[in-house]
Parts: sequence; C-alpha cells; structure tokens
Amino acid sequence: MTDAKTVLIGIGSNTGNRLTYLQSAIDAIHTQIGSIDQLSRLYQTPALGFEGADFINGCLKVSTHLEASQVLDKLLAIEQSLGRTRHKDGQYHSRTIDLDLLFYDRLISRSERLELPHPRLQQRRFVLQPLADIAADFEHPILKNTISKLLETCEDGSLLTPLEDQLTNPMQSFDFSNYNFIAIEGNIGAGKTSLTHMMSHDFNAKKILERFADNPFLPKFYEDATRYAFTLEMSFLADRYQQISDDLSQLDLFKDFIVSDYDVFKSLIFSKITLSEDEFILYRKLFYQVYKDIARPDLYIYLYQNTERLQQNIRLRGRDYEQTIESSYLDKINAGYLEFIQKHPEFNVKIIDISNRDFIKNRVDYLWILEQMCA
Repeated sequence: MTDAKTVLIGIGSNTGNRLTYLQSAIDAIHTQIGSIDQLSRLYQTPALGFEGADFINGCLKVSTHLEASQVLDKLLAIEQSLGRTRHKDGQYHSRTIDLDLLFYDRLISRSERLELPHPRLQQRRFVLQPLADIAADFEHPILKNTISKLLETCEDGSLLTPLEDQLTNPMQSFDFSNYNFIAIEGNIGAGKTSLTHMMSHDFNAKKILERFADNPFLPKFYEDATRYAFTLEMSFLADRYQQISDDLSQLDLFKDFIVSDYDVFKSLIFSKITLSEDEFILYRKLFYQVYKDIARPDLYIYLYQNTERLQQNIRLRGRDYEQTIESSYLDKINAGYLEFIQKHPEFNVKIIDISNRDFIKNRVDYLWILEQMCA
C-alpha cells in the first residue's frame, strides 16, 4: 500500500446558500478523495476580478492515495454535481462552488491540464490566509518560501472578514474515544495491516504491527509444516510477548489510542491448527502462563474474507513463501477464529465481512468499515 499524499485545496462559494455548498463539497471530498486532516477558518472576501456577491473562502488539508490527476478529476466532478458552470469566455463569474487544487505534496507540474502548485495562489490573500491557518510552514516548492512568508509579502489588499461559522469535518462522525486499545484481526491476506496503517493516520492512533516478516522459521514452516510447526509457534509466542509488552508499556501522550494488526490470542488459534494434540496442550499451558497479565483490547475487530478473496490478495502481495498456502489451510484458520470468538463472549468482538469489498482501492468501502466499527 502506497503512502498517503498531502493535498491542499482551496474552497469558495459566492452564490446561493454558500455554507451549504461548501459543506456539501467537503462531504464529497471526504467520500471520494481522502481523509480531511484539517479545516481552516472561513473568511468572507469581495469578488476578485468581476462584479459579484462576496465569497466565503477557506482551505483544507487532505490525505489521499489518489494520483494528482485523479484528485483534479474528482474536484471537477464535485463542482459539476453542485451546479458549477464553467464558462469559456475567459472571464470570472459567480459560482456555487469553487475547488482549487493548490498543492499535491511537493509535486511540480506545468502540463496544459494540471498546473501545480497553483500558479496564482501567492497573489491571492483569500487563499493564503486560510492556507496559513492549516499549513503555515509548508514551503512552496518553486518559490522556496513558506505560506506564512508568502502571506506577509502578498500585495493583494483585499479585505478578509473572519466568520464565526464553521464547517464540519466528516471524519468527526467516527468516534473511537471510548477505546484505549483496538486489535484488528483476520486471516492471512485479509488486510489487517493496511487497515491498521489507515486508522493510525486518520485517528492519531499509535500503531502496533506484528513483526512476522523477521521470523526465520516462517518460510521453513511453509516448506515443511510438520517439522517446524512447534518451533515456529514457540518463536511467535516469545516475539509477540516481547513486542506487545514493550509497546503497551510505552505510553504516547500525543496519541489518542492504540491500534494493532494482531491480538496475542492468535497464537492459540494458529497453534491449534498447526500442532499435534499433545504439543498444543503443552503450548496452551505456556501461553496462559506467559500472557496472564497482558492487557486485553477494548475492541476486537475480525475482518472476514472468503478463501477465494484471500488467495487473490496473497497472490497480489507476492510474498514467495506464501504462494504455496493451500485453501484448506485458510479455511481452517477462518474456522479457528470463528470458533475462538464463539467461545469467548466476554470479548468485545465485531465480525466485519469484507469479502465483497476492497477498502484499499475503494474509499467508500473503507468508510463503511469505520461505520461498522463505530456502530
């Protein structure tokens, strides 16, 4: 999964119910483009370059996995859906909504269709002022000045009037304030690590990621499961204990909660499948002795995917040692998780079936998962 890009967008409206148009645009950006990290204050400004009603202007910072051209396409489509008419006479006109792509990270583009950074933003106080509210230290990649410095030197003398009205960030509809520790679980290839990354970024959470890739016995297990099963499970037992103990004990006052892409009880689920009965009985005794004092998640999410989708995901991520995993093994893991969940009603568990969803490529699916978690 690629890292999210930071996009800075200017928004404005000077016709109709301006606040409603602005909020509708923000809601659409949230759904179609990416997570809104920050919203500026709103400012009332006179129309620039033509006679018209005053604008309400602002800026927002968005994290997206879309390419710059895709963001531009989405913004144009949102404008059109909100009644924006683009005239071909080269003149400025009143508009229900105006969405300007100001920056896409530090990308410089001078194609006919996509100019980045926006070529005239340094001349417009109604852009620079709200931009300084949310990105004062962001440096213009061509002019080599910060937004705050560009605002200081801007020759535009337009009067900006700060408004008391505020727009709502749709991300605030997802409330995880009741949780200190959320564990995301699922079968091999279910997407638990990707979801953990996304939630950590969007909700200021400390993330704990399982260090399975460093385990030298994992590739050997897939080659000869009978020989290496017990060794693998014992190494995981030790590694997971060390990691979760360290991470849970290291408080981060600047994070709102912890989100992890595994729960320690997965050791029992996998070991029951991979070990002989005698080995599992011994392993289970050791497990409960080791983990007796480990903190439990407040919320346990199980991402369910059917075996066909899991195999597709495993092939796509391309780890050589996983390519020989049989569907029957994945079936056993799914069954093992569901059996474990049924036997532990004291856990706060939510099973979310994502077999027909792709939350990495489709933002609507990601938002749907968050809704299920908060429901």
